[in-house]
Amino acid sequence: MLEKLIFILLSFVLFVVTFFKIIKKNDTNYIIILLMQAIGITICFIEIKFNIFKNIILGIIRYVFSIIIPMFIVIIEANDFNFSEITSVALAYFFRLIGNDKLSKQILVKLVTKYPESYMGHKLLAEYYENEGGMRRAIDEYVTSIDIKKNDYKSYFKIAKLLNELDKKDEAIQMLENLLKTKPDYYDASILLGDLLCGEERFKEAISVYTEALKYTPNDFDLYYNLGIVYTKLSDFQMAKEMYERAATLNHIMYATNYNLGLIILIQKDYDLAESYFQKSLEGEYEAEAYYSLAIIYTYKCEKDKAINFLNKAIELKPKLLEKANNEPCFNNIKQYITVSVKMNNEEEKIYDDEPRNNRSINMINLENDAIKYLEDISKLVEGMKETEAKQKIEQKLDYIINRQKAKKEKVEMELEELKKEKKEKDREERQNN
Repeated sequence: MLEKLIFILLSFVLFVVTFFKIIKKNDTNYIIILLMQAIGITICFIEIKFNIFKNIILGIIRYVFSIIIPMFIVIIEANDFNFSEITSVALAYFFRLIGNDKLSKQILVKLVTKYPESYMGHKLLAEYYENEGGMRRAIDEYVTSIDIKKNDYKSYFKIAKLLNELDKKDEAIQMLENLLKTKPDYYDASILLGDLLCGEERFKEAISVYTEALKYTPNDFDLYYNLGIVYTKLSDFQMAKEMYERAATLNHIMYATNYNLGLIILIQKDYDLAESYFQKSLEGEYEAEAYYSLAIIYTYKCEKDKAINFLNKAIELKPKLLEKANNEPCFNNIKQYITVSVKMNNEEEKIYDDEPRNNRSINMINLENDAIKYLEDISKLVEGMKETEAKQKIEQKLDYIINRQKAKKEKVEMELEELKKEKKEKDREERQNN
């Protein structure tokens, strides 16, 4: 009986506390707790009236409803947690889980209206707006989240992403730069900032961002690969080569890395090494281009059969390369051996589901394509210069031979003239003596 009296006293005190919370906060969420407490107290009176003292299930229910849950709420609110906020967010998640987004959002709107300082409410509401495409409203909610919780770096990053999607590049760059000053090890922010700077062709600043990020993630493929692309755009092929090589050691299945390395080595005219890199890139999105580059190498190495074979494979994989091959001087002697029948139309070519590439932004994919085209053009230019240089040397050799022959002829003619003069002088002297 004593236990019942203590229980009634304690539960009644907690009941009064909850009741005053309802009045003070004008928050109906506490009514649920009040009802649970009432149920627990009622069970206690029923046990006393009917002398039910050994029912474990009823005992557990009345203690949980009237003591444990109310006491838990008192403790968490004493530690600056808002029970109503937690309840609303939990309900919002629940209705979101069962697909009732409308009711979920209504709960959150009601929460942030009643409690403007609700960090969780504003953050979850921002995610809702973002998913619905309401970028500006999402930004407003993320900004409010940051105002409430200053170290909410994820919201800073989200705002930068949304500004980028709204084509406010300068504002996004400024937001990311401020974020990285506070949290320099924020990897995603470094990647996005470098991406945006590359899109604005601010390549030297992008290099600085990627290099700084390497201090915190020294073995990251994307950072090295992006640096390789940027150095390529700046025509610093030696640094580009070093970055691609580091990237290749970190990710052996990123075939574009080996393809880019092959192009750089091809510019340096090391055909054997370039060949090995192109062989490694014979899969993925640049398979056709790798075969095409191998065909070029084999023409330079005078391996006609291999050149024909790889050129046909390249065109089979990517029919548009036929037009390119027809304009390639090094293929002049093997064009007639192209046996692949292709239709030059607008059909979509093979698309590779290469996960590392799919995770890259549109900006970086475009920059990657530009860098590869640039390397291909430089390689072509170098080979063109090589052919021009060879022609010049041949012409110089011919000029030298012709000039040497001409000099010999002039010398012979001069000697003949001297002999003629000597003969005439001798004949004249003989006539005088006679």
